[in-house]
Amino acid sequence: MTDSAPAATTRALPRLVDLGAGKCIPCKMMAPILEELRRDYKDRFEVVFLDVWENPNAGKQYGIRMIPTQIFYDAAGQERFRHEGFFSKEDILAKWKQLGVNL
Repeated sequence: MTDSAPAATTRALPRLVDLGAGKCIPCKMMAPILEELRRDYKDRFEVVFLDVWENPNAGKQYGIRMIPTQIFYDAAGQERFRHEGFFSKEDILAKWKQLGVNL
């Protein structure tokens, strides 16, 4: 006997990609913010941190000019906004709202 229930589908979420480095001071300041966002909004958007010193190709791949850089992607994977430098939790959430993400 086989299970005829359809396979569960996962819903694509918008994604925040933060490119930085573990030893960069503004990046260190953002680390707890990113962790809090990852924990508190996991059902609304994804948060990904890429260390460009450990993964130098990431900087080239994403075309960054400075760290930290935050890139906001919609659920379809299209870049919607890019910010360079420290970005506060309040500003990140305001940007998501501006981009139409229901928080």
